[in-house]
Amino acid sequence: MMNKLEDAVERNRDPGPGPAVHARELTVVRGGRTVLGALEFTIPRGRITGLLGPSGCGKSTLMRAVVGTQAAVTGTLDVLGLPAGHRELRPRVGYVTQAASVYRDLTVRQNLAYFAAVLGGDAPDHVERVIADVGLASHATALAGNLSGGQLGRVSLAVALLGTPELLVLDEPTVGLDPVLRRDLWELFRRLAAEQGAALLVSSHVMDEAERCDELLLMRDGRVLAQGAPAELRARTGASTVEQAFLRLVDEAAGTLPHQAEEAVR
Repeated sequence: MMNKLEDAVERNRDPGPGPAVHARELTVVRGGRTVLGALEFTIPRGRITGLLGPSGCGKSTLMRAVVGTQAAVTGTLDVLGLPAGHRELRPRVGYVTQAASVYRDLTVRQNLAYFAAVLGGDAPDHVERVIADVGLASHATALAGNLSGGQLGRVSLAVALLGTPELLVLDEPTVGLDPVLRRDLWELFRRLAAEQGAALLVSSHVMDEAERCDELLLMRDGRVLAQGAPAELRARTGASTVEQAFLRLVDEAAGTLPHQAEEAVR
């Protein structure tokens, strides 16, 4: 007989119909300032969607809205077919913030065992698997409080992977990691999307990570400038890199492109 955690894993293997996230007129106003202005977008299942834009453009606010922890949200925001924040979404959505959410007086393994029990089962083999997935097998018995910032972030990611969530929302998960660990994490993200059908929403302000994504949401000043595959956005703007495409879209939105560039992005 399967325990609750194993049963959750089994249920989550079917990605279900429709997009993972659908937003229409999504707006957040805080302190009289519009942080997100009437956004419309979808996040497909089984793909990695990169949320890119400069610091302060509203990426973290958007992610909090998706996982249901952001106040003062208006408009429509459906997640896995339910309103964002619905209690039934808790075991189906994994969320990793920039600040590590783990107990520093517990070891890596103890943290994972605790959160696995909260989900409804101990499943020690599952705990060991997610520890290995994030590259912390050699630190499993280390106190979380003795880990580096990048290692703490990976413990939080391991917690989010418990129960095999259908949607993973990751707020700048590769900050502070060396190139090898960044590469390994992106390979893990790719496997989660391809093999488990998970939808991943990964924020970053590092444009070179854009090429690793299947889909991109480019943000600026609380607005979505464009959505599409990296190649589509490059072709639309006549740019050779996603960074150049982003800058052209910024200029287009501001109405400052010269006539020739305007023709290129039409």
